[in-house]
Amino acid sequence: MTAAAIMFQGTGSDVGKSLIVAGLARAYARRGLAVRPFKPQNMSNNAAVTAEGGEIGRAQALQARACGVAPSLHMNPVLLKPQSEVGAQVVLQGRVWGTAKADVYQRIKRELMPAVLDSFARLRAEADLVLVEGAGSPAEVNLRAGDIANMGFAAAARVPVLLVGDIDRGGVIASIVGTHALLDDADRARLAGYLINKFRGDVRLFDEGLAIITARTGLPSLGVVPFFAAAAKLPAEDAMTLEGDTGRGAAGAIKIAVPRFARIANFDDLDPLRAEPDVTVELVPPGRPLPGDADLVILPGSKSTIADLALLRAEGWDIDLRAHLRRGGWVLGLCGGYQMLGRRLSDPAGIEGPAGAVEGLGLLAVETELAGDKTLRAVRGRDLATGEPIAGYEMHIGRTHGPALARPMLHLAEDGGERPEGARSADGRVLGCYVHGLFAADGFRHAFLDRIRRRAVSGIAYEREVEATLDALADHLAAHLDLDRILEIARAD
Repeated sequence: MTAAAIMFQGTGSDVGKSLIVAGLARAYARRGLAVRPFKPQNMSNNAAVTAEGGEIGRAQALQARACGVAPSLHMNPVLLKPQSEVGAQVVLQGRVWGTAKADVYQRIKRELMPAVLDSFARLRAEADLVLVEGAGSPAEVNLRAGDIANMGFAAAARVPVLLVGDIDRGGVIASIVGTHALLDDADRARLAGYLINKFRGDVRLFDEGLAIITARTGLPSLGVVPFFAAAAKLPAEDAMTLEGDTGRGAAGAIKIAVPRFARIANFDDLDPLRAEPDVTVELVPPGRPLPGDADLVILPGSKSTIADLALLRAEGWDIDLRAHLRRGGWVLGLCGGYQMLGRRLSDPAGIEGPAGAVEGLGLLAVETELAGDKTLRAVRGRDLATGEPIAGYEMHIGRTHGPALARPMLHLAEDGGERPEGARSADGRVLGCYVHGLFAADGFRHAFLDRIRRRAVSGIAYEREVEATLDALADHLAAHLDLDRILEIARAD
């Protein structure tokens, strides 16, 4: 028997499709259904490592968690990782396929449809229900030819579609009615209903709005979802969510400054730190100096390390970093940020941009060459300074060598033994490693912060908090959406 499937397409980007799918995945999984998430094409530099050693968008990894299963490369067969304003790395079924500028990708994307449908069929074979997430909006009809992300996929896979509108940004009636009007007859016939997301206030005040939408489109409403503030506790995928982000924290909190690179990647590394009540995480945008009162500066991951290193210098952040260290501050580099801390960074094959080499920040006695196959693996180990266990994943291209590796930051389990990972400066205040996800380990997070400033254990259990938030999201959607009707639609096609 073929698994039921239904697709959620937004009237625009960032309308909440990812969280709608995650919450519904948890809700239906709690009913005893085998649920799988699927996103044909995603664009994000926030990625996750799968059980097969591939990579997919972070949102699909969270959705897999909501389903109670390990993330699979088939949950997001096409992942675009922007490297510049006009081009991106293309990851196909978990592996780097190549790079393409936007205009070239528009011409070749139809060639990727067989792999997309193959992955969808594999998930459908193991599930009772597949929840499919679109990308951007089907109203971008100028991109309809060869589309694999929205209506092009829905037509090829023969799945019904629900439109998701975001009332919080305004214009939701126009966005839904306008999307319906812009679609051609065949695509419009795939629409089975709509839902309104992020409502604030008395839902009854929008009854007339629902009536207008239904009258104009003929589509039924599946519900109005009130704004879910706790979504901030879940890992975000889109760098748009970082705009204006200054974290939180009480007066006197440990202050962490993070330069906001143009191609910042895997920024969910910061989420567990944000959860701490006595920690402030400040994303510093271009045009502003690194704050002089920061206790710790984290150089995050980057999809274009040399280009973001150039940005760092252009902003004067390298000068700020040295002043920070003279004041006794700490610096941690993660993945691309770790590579920047070294003496030299070279890209002889032009993997991330123009071929060449640049001087690093010189804060760690290491050098990195961007070469070889991409490393994608889950890891476990321990922090050498505190002895605390850690777990996470590696996702990088590059070989790092140099005398500072004799002072590793971590030991990782490997082949029944351990291998060193990362590096530390002689005084221990500059550290770097390739492991993402370190701070999700509660013991390590506390011990690391306690070295910077003595503090009481907060009691935050980060992974349990994520699980509790997914449960709360599922309850929230179940209270405001017609889950039975959505399942009927999925099973009817």
